[in-house]
Amino acid sequence: MEQLSVNKIFGGQQLQLQHESSTLGCTMQFSVYLPPQAEQGKVPVLYWLSGLTCTDQNFVTKAGAQQFAAENGIAIVCPDTSPRGESIPDDADASWDFGLGAGFYVDATQTPWSDNYQMYSYVVEELPSLVNENFAIDGTRCAISGHSMGGHGALTIALKHPQIFKSVSAFSPIVSPLNCPWGEKALGNYIGTDKADWEQYDACSLVSKAEQRLPVLVDQGTADNFLEEQLKTELLIEAGKSADYPMTIRYQDGYDHSYFFIASFIGEHIKFHAEHL
Repeated sequence: MEQLSVNKIFGGQQLQLQHESSTLGCTMQFSVYLPPQAEQGKVPVLYWLSGLTCTDQNFVTKAGAQQFAAENGIAIVCPDTSPRGESIPDDADASWDFGLGAGFYVDATQTPWSDNYQMYSYVVEELPSLVNENFAIDGTRCAISGHSMGGHGALTIALKHPQIFKSVSAFSPIVSPLNCPWGEKALGNYIGTDKADWEQYDACSLVSKAEQRLPVLVDQGTADNFLEEQLKTELLIEAGKSADYPMTIRYQDGYDHSYFFIASFIGEHIKFHAEHL
C-alpha cells in the first residue's frame, strides 16, 4: 500500500492511498479520513460508496463530511466506483453509466467483466481487511452509506450483511435496479439476462427477504431529475411496508441529485450512524 497524499483537516488526517487489488486485478485508489480520536485508539468506521462517474475523491472534496466525522469520532473510508486501468474493459460506446466509474457494487459473472468487476467482494472483503490491518479502526463497528449507484450499493450490501454493518443510510439511491434503465443496462451486462439473478442486488427484493432489521435512513430530493425514471423511491417505501421493515425515508423539498444535497444533510447522516456505532 502506498500513501499518495495526506492533509490535516478538523484535527484529523485525510489520506489517499493505492494498492494492488487481487480481487479486481488492478491498482486501486481509496481514501480514508481518520478523526483526531484515532490517535488515542481504534474508532468506528463509515464506508461511503459514491455514484456513477465518481472516484474516491468526490465525496472527500465536496461533501464536507470531515467536520462531522471529527465531532463524532468516526473514520470514513471511500473506495473508488470501479476497477481502473488501461487493461480494464469499458463500455463499447464509452458511456458514463456503465463500465469504468460504474461498477454498481456487484460481482460480475459475464465476460469480459467477470475478471475485474468484482466490486461487491472488494467492498465487503478485501478493502475492510486492508483498512483494519493498517489503521486505528475498529472493524466490529461498521456502518455504510452512499449516493445514487452508491446508495444502491450501500443498501444491498448492508441488507445482505447485517452481521457486519450496524446501520445503513443513502442519498438518492437506485432502490430497484430490476425496474430502471440504469439497472437493466448494468446488471444485464454484468450478471446476465436472467433477472432472477439480479434480485441479490436489488434492495427492494432484499427487504422482502430480510430476517434482521437494521436502522435505515434514506434522503431523496424532490427536485432530483432522476427520481421518476431511475431512482423510484416509492418502491422502497412499498417494500418496507409490505415486509414490516421500519425505515426512515425522507423526501427533502427542492433538493436535486448533486453534492449540494449531500452536503446539506451529511451531518445528520453521520450523527445517525454514530448513534448505532
